[in-house]
Amino acid sequence: MPVIEVSELRKSYGGRPAVDGVSFTVEEGEIFGVLGPNGAGKTTTVECVEGLRVPDAGRVRVLGLDPVADHERVAGVLGAQLQQSELQPKLTVREALELYAAFYPRPLDWAPLAERLGLTAKLDSRVGKLSGGQKQRLFIALALIGDPRIVVLDELTTGLDPRARRDTWELIEDIRANGVTVLLVTHFMEEAQRLCDRIAVIDKGRVAALDTPAGLIRRSAGATVISFTPSAPLDEGDLNALPGLASIAYRDGRVTLAGGDETVNAVITLLARHRVTAHQLRVTDATLDDAFLDLTGNGTKEAAA
Repeated sequence: MPVIEVSELRKSYGGRPAVDGVSFTVEEGEIFGVLGPNGAGKTTTVECVEGLRVPDAGRVRVLGLDPVADHERVAGVLGAQLQQSELQPKLTVREALELYAAFYPRPLDWAPLAERLGLTAKLDSRVGKLSGGQKQRLFIALALIGDPRIVVLDELTTGLDPRARRDTWELIEDIRANGVTVLLVTHFMEEAQRLCDRIAVIDKGRVAALDTPAGLIRRSAGATVISFTPSAPLDEGDLNALPGLASIAYRDGRVTLAGGDETVNAVITLLARHRVTAHQLRVTDATLDDAFLDLTGNGTKEAAA
């Protein structure tokens, strides 16, 4: 049985669908990512999983339990770091950790957790005096303090500096190594590519794609990117006729092509035929950013000025 099961989930606000038939499953011990543009329905979807919103239609199960009807039991096994959260501003960090630990029969020792998240020096600081990044780290700690079997992290590292973000990624990898299932909502492509075993891309309230990060990249219209500065101008018609071509961009005399393996071979042949040297030639794989833009309809096959 999947740890999380979402089937034909639908939720509307004011007659406008925010989630329109979303389906996916999450397996035990998996880091499952949810990606999508702003307003795509990501947060509404995970709030239905958490039992914070009642679906209009469809089925949601967490360890076989209905998050709404069995909310108390689900809350005992699922920790959540919400996209927006607030605490009483006069609470200290220590008091917040002790308070949340008291909610659970077998909480984690919060001191090592605070140390790992860089909160030890702030234990006596009031929540209202914390920076945005410090508050974010505190809410991550509060999501984990109950030693949950599943943790939902919505925009996990928003507001964190690059060092703190990478430290948090290592923490999440450690959590998964201890058997915790992670449902991760993020807009950081690097974060999703590093952490997630599988990703559901949600666009306009529907699942546009569901695959591993590598699988999503392979499905990108331009899975390979070729860039170079030609020693002499190349005919745009010849470039547009290249096999497997997904897009062309021109900038400061440099040509950037997105395509496939056949595009790379054809470019090399074209350059040799016209005796044009490709200065600073780079051939790289597409990234999750490229796949995301293609899947959400924001990619382009037109030449850029």
